[in-house]
Amino acid sequence: MPDVRLASPQGKWVLLTTVLGSGMAMLDSTVVNVALPRIGRDLDANLSALQWTVNAYMVTLAGLILLGGALGDRFGRRKVFVVGVVWFAVASLLCGIAPNAGVLIAARALQGVGGALLTPGSLALIQASFHPDDRGRAVGLWSGFGGIGAAVGPFVGGWLVDGPGWRWVFLLNIPVALVCVPVALRHVPESGDQQAHGRFDVLGAVLGALALALVTYALIEAGGDGVVVAVSAVAGLAAVVAFVLVERHRPDPMMPPDIFASRQFTAVNLVTLCVYAALGGFFFLAALQLQVVVGYSALAAGTALLPTTVLMLLLSARSGELADRIGPRIPLTVGPLLCAAGMLLMLRVGPGASYAADVLPALMVLGLGMVTLVAPLTATVLGSVSVVRAGLASGINNAAARAAGLMAVAALPLLAGMGEEAYREPAAFDTAFDKAMGWCAGALVAGAVIAAAVVRRPPPDCKRPECLRHGGVTAPPLEGEPVRKRLG
Repeated sequence: MPDVRLASPQGKWVLLTTVLGSGMAMLDSTVVNVALPRIGRDLDANLSALQWTVNAYMVTLAGLILLGGALGDRFGRRKVFVVGVVWFAVASLLCGIAPNAGVLIAARALQGVGGALLTPGSLALIQASFHPDDRGRAVGLWSGFGGIGAAVGPFVGGWLVDGPGWRWVFLLNIPVALVCVPVALRHVPESGDQQAHGRFDVLGAVLGALALALVTYALIEAGGDGVVVAVSAVAGLAAVVAFVLVERHRPDPMMPPDIFASRQFTAVNLVTLCVYAALGGFFFLAALQLQVVVGYSALAAGTALLPTTVLMLLLSARSGELADRIGPRIPLTVGPLLCAAGMLLMLRVGPGASYAADVLPALMVLGLGMVTLVAPLTATVLGSVSVVRAGLASGINNAAARAAGLMAVAALPLLAGMGEEAYREPAAFDTAFDKAMGWCAGALVAGAVIAAAVVRRPPPDCKRPECLRHGGVTAPPLEGEPVRKRLG
């Protein structure tokens, strides 16, 4: 039984290293959007290159995050976590010194691999290290500090972009890793799943990532060579079919198809796809809109987006308690509708927009919608499967959210009619942004309809999420239940 106490020096070191490790990945998912206009100007990159700067990271992270958790269970969570931190730091160095957009995109893909190794491991280390009496408080502190990191990320990123330069958004990860790794090796106990068995589903992970990459390429490059785009789209769909077939016939699949036999689990993941597609697209485009059209600096744009994260930090726990009392159906219906209203309010944000009168009201409504839905969504995912599969269910839901976000970043510029140079033309970008907000609002309404029609109250003894104070905007909280027997 794990016996590290939170009040002990070792407990504080364990908490520090897990916060630092997960904080690197969370910061990069929030600060890069703020840096995109400057990256585009410095590297003479078009809009598709900026899309790939975001999506190259998300493709490998979403495709490999389940495999990363399984590797930690088998070979040691601390070991895989440390490898992930080092990998992430080296990839960050490559991003920071990238001479052109192509190298930056390749380095971002490598960053995603590191993120897939360290993200599930950070919370799993807390679950496996702390005494049961302290575990809930430790998880609460971990998610709270992570949320604070997510809140200050755009502010810090904007300050770096306007000051030392956008490269420091990535280079900042290196000193964090230099602190994190020795602390982990010295103070964090090793742990693993002694019952882990079978082969790793490497083929499933590769096919999943390949499908995401090919479909993403087809969407981003849709205005280019028609033959190449068509081949990529067909190959991507073929990879999706191959992934489904492999998962159905493997004895130890990464994503067991029978988990979707739960109607509730399937429905909540469909809601997740709708919600996080809209949120991923919004935060990608909003940072550009505030800088390109409204004229904000990177620092001002990053600071402007803080209210959504602050609201989640302050109110997510209460939202989870309310959902426990009234059930998830109402929060998962009302939350997306509030988010949709917030995005429609963003239609008022154009040239000469006032922050107090135009930007802030939209972000407040959006933030309240996110508060309403995030904790109930996670609780409902966990409550829709057996306890032994809670970690797997959470991992699938988290991967679905990230995949939805990267697809939105790929598809929205195409759907909104953004040209390759749109972010250099304020009037054109403003028009396309308004269309994109309409698409995002539509996705959210679809999520609300699914929730209202299908989602029901989980059984009273279902597993409750521990990551209630959550500040991330790209994916729901990742629960670290260290039970992934079907993964390895």
